[in-house]
Order: sequence, then C-alpha cells, then structure tokens
Amino acid sequence: MSDATVPKPRTKREAQAARGPYGRLGQAINEADDRFGVAKGGRVFLDKIFPDHWSFMLGEIALYSFVVLIATGIFLTLYYVPSSAEVTYHGVYAPLRGVRMTEAYASSVDLSFAVRCGLLMRQMHHWACDVFVGAIVVHMARIFFTGAFRKPRETNWIIGVTLLIMAILNGFVGYSLPDDLISGTGIRIAYSILLSIPVVGTYLAFFLFGGQYPGTEIIPRFYIIHVLILPVIIGGLIAAHLGLLVRQKHTQFRGRHKTEHNVVGSPMFPTFMAKTTGFLFMITAVLTLLGGLAQINPIWQFGPYQPYKISYAVQPDWYMGWLDGALRIMPSWEWTGWGHTIPFMVLLPSVVFPGLIFTICYGWPIIERYFTKDNELHNLLDRPRDRPKRTGAGAAMIGLMFTCFAASSTDVLANYFNISLNEVLWFFRIAVIVVPIICGFTAWRICLELQGVPEAGKRKRANVIIRTAAGEYTSERTEPRPGDHDEELAPEPVPTLIELEPVGVADGGNGEVDTPPGVRRVTR
Repeated sequence: MSDATVPKPRTKREAQAARGPYGRLGQAINEADDRFGVAKGGRVFLDKIFPDHWSFMLGEIALYSFVVLIATGIFLTLYYVPSSAEVTYHGVYAPLRGVRMTEAYASSVDLSFAVRCGLLMRQMHHWACDVFVGAIVVHMARIFFTGAFRKPRETNWIIGVTLLIMAILNGFVGYSLPDDLISGTGIRIAYSILLSIPVVGTYLAFFLFGGQYPGTEIIPRFYIIHVLILPVIIGGLIAAHLGLLVRQKHTQFRGRHKTEHNVVGSPMFPTFMAKTTGFLFMITAVLTLLGGLAQINPIWQFGPYQPYKISYAVQPDWYMGWLDGALRIMPSWEWTGWGHTIPFMVLLPSVVFPGLIFTICYGWPIIERYFTKDNELHNLLDRPRDRPKRTGAGAAMIGLMFTCFAASSTDVLANYFNISLNEVLWFFRIAVIVVPIICGFTAWRICLELQGVPEAGKRKRANVIIRTAAGEYTSERTEPRPGDHDEELAPEPVPTLIELEPVGVADGGNGEVDTPPGVRRVTR
C-alpha cells in the first residue's frame, strides 16, 4: 500500500493510534534506527543484567561524585582567575582588605563571599573530590578481597589503579589552586619531592615550575592540568572501565542459580535505571548538604601564601595524608658524594614508597596468578574467608596506609598528649612496621577460623528456654525469622524480541504476521 492511499487521521485519537503504543518517542527511535541501526544494540544494552548486591553500588558512588565534580567545577571556572600576579585585596571580606595577595587567592575569596552560591559550589566541589577518591578506594578494596580482578578482568583492574592515581593527582593540583597558606605549603613540598629525584629531578622541577620556586607559572599550569588534562584522562579511563564492564559482564557472588556463565539480577531497563537514577539524586543531595552545612578548607582563615610563613595543626586532604605521614616519620638520612646530595629523607617516603605501593597494586593479578597457578576464567566471586592469604595481605596494606595517615598528625598528637615530638615520631616509626604485620596475621587467622565454621556470619535462630511446672528446663529452637536466609528469585531468560509476539493475521497467505503500528521486531 503506497503512502498516497494511506488515509490521514481525522482526529487526535486516530493520530495517536497511528503512531503506535509508544507515541512520538517510538517514532523518534524508529527514525534513529532507520539511520544508525540502534535497535539491536540498544536492546542488548537495555537487557544488561546488574547484580542486586549492595557492594556493587560503591563504584556508582565514585561515578556520580565525578558527575558532581564536573558540574561544580564548570561553575568555579567561570569566576576563578588562575594568575600569580599580586594585587591588593579590596573585596567584601573585611579582615583581608589591604593585604597583598595573588589574583588566584583573591578570586577564590571573592568566589566564597561575593558570588551567589559560590561557597556552596566550592565546598561541594571539595567534598565531591574527597568522596570520589574514597569511593574508588573502597570499590577497589571490594574488588581485591573478592577476587574480581582475576582473569579476564586484569585490564580493568589496571585501569582502576591508574584512575586512582589520576584522581589523587588531580585532587592535589585542585587543592593547590587557591594559593592560600596551606596549599602553598603543599606546592613547596611537591617542589622538594621533584628536586629529590636523582639526575632528572632538577629538570622536572624547572620544566613544571618554569624556573626557581615559587615562580609565577605554577598556578596557571596547575589550572590547565586540573581543568583540562587530568579530567580528560579520568573521563577516558572511566569510559574504558565501563566499556569493559559491559563487554565482560558483571561478576557476582555465589548463590542459588548463579554460575560462571550467567548473571542473576535486575535488567538495565527499567529496574536498574530507576535505582541508579535515584542513587544519583541521593549522592548529589548528600554532597549538597555537606557543601552547605559542613565547612571544609576555609581559605580565608589561612590567609595568602607567604614562603616564610607556616601553619600549625593543618593536614592535607585525607588521600594525601599517608604520603605526608611517611615524610614526617622518615629519619633525616641523606647521601653526599662527588658534589651531589641525594636526600633520602624525601626520596624514599615520597617517591620510592608510593612507587612500590602502586607497583604492587598493578602487579597483584600477575603475582597471585603466578603463585596459585590459576589460569581459569572467573565470573563468580570469592568470600574473603576462602582466600586467607589474599585477605591477610590486603589487611596488612590497609594497616600500613592507616598508620601512615595517622602519622600525618604527629605535631597535633604531641601537643595534645603533652609529650615529646621525637617520642611520637619513634612510635610511628615502629608502628609502621608492627601494625601491618599484626593486621595481616590477625586477618589470616580469622579467615582460617571462619573456614571451619560454614555457618559463621549468618543470623542465628533463637533458642527459647522453657521451665516446666516440675522445675525442668527445656530448650526449644524457633523457626527461622524473615531474612535469616537469602531469598533469591529464579533467573528468567531474556526475550529474543523487543516485543512479544504481536497479535495479527496472516498477510496474503505468506506466513507473515501483521505488526501493530509503532512496534518494530528486532532479532538479537
């Protein structure tokens, strides 16, 4: 039947019926499919199954925190001035009027007090960064302890470690942009770290800073690195991570109907899409509340950076605390010879130590595969108790990081407990060795104990003690309470067509079935 013979709808109801059950949206999708063939690939994507376990939401916290970072960062770039040129402040914040400062610091203070919602956006941006890095760390800990990094997902693990490094670097660079007293001190430490690298350190420091410290180029260069270079790299890593996730499918915990060859959970549309959209709103709401109610990085209290000034009881953001702690407790060792000095007190804790930590992270899938001789594909996750050596190693690493993080407050601890700073330093020098050993051994022993008790960790049924009239005590075990056992739905096969078989009549005896208007049949 030609288009000329198709009767035109005379009423709105007839026009709506002609567009099919999906209306204008269905027509738009059909038009896109005519040009790009999106129906088949879109169906596969919408059919993707997501496990329902709560721990799989940790990665989404990182993803949506990054979304908030991008949104608030765009707002901040409209008002921030990345310049080291000195000006005299005459803004709305009275305590700083008449003080000489860089344009970067002056614009940051004005952004906090003279721009509507500026302080909210600054603090949301800062909190989102802390949550972003924290969510990556916790998400990777879940992957490590459950063995989700094993074959075939080693590449995604490497992408995750690289993403963590880029997030930490970008957080430090962004933290340095206001050019206040605290962030300026952090830049000075970064300059010293670069200088401590043998042979190439002076060249790296000169190229990055454009001359001797502090110079006038570091703030504009940090700005470009923070808003352009590193966000593009992070966005690309996130895209690669999600692409591999879709391609390789999700891992899942062992359970009823779960095998190495299927994924049991909720489909992308509509269940998971509704959940994850609500989760996005929840994360944004929490970050907004933190930005509005919880003060963070009050740069107006610190004042502009002056090379001859320093503050007490100020630590960097938590994700840099472990590095700061390692620098504090390192003995003042150095080597001098042939006219050169290698400052081991800076090189070892700030270059060698982080390099060793992240090298172990990168190489762990290869290390474990070498010792276990396990070359099989794994889609089912381990319980941490079932891999006591891996769990012990992870606990030792966490103990090491937390000890270094605590060491970043040595001056505060010495002052609070009224003891010598040297005593605090020696305590942490010993603890940084002892604590990881204790944590690793304890976790290993707990895993071995749990392996001997299969029901350990599950909720117990109650025992009711009854006393009879004769004074006899008897024990009676109650029935399981709701939630004592996992109740999982049986997996349902995914349909092979976008729609169920349409209701129609044979067309001209050729065996074809008439399809309702607006419905398109696409085989998988």
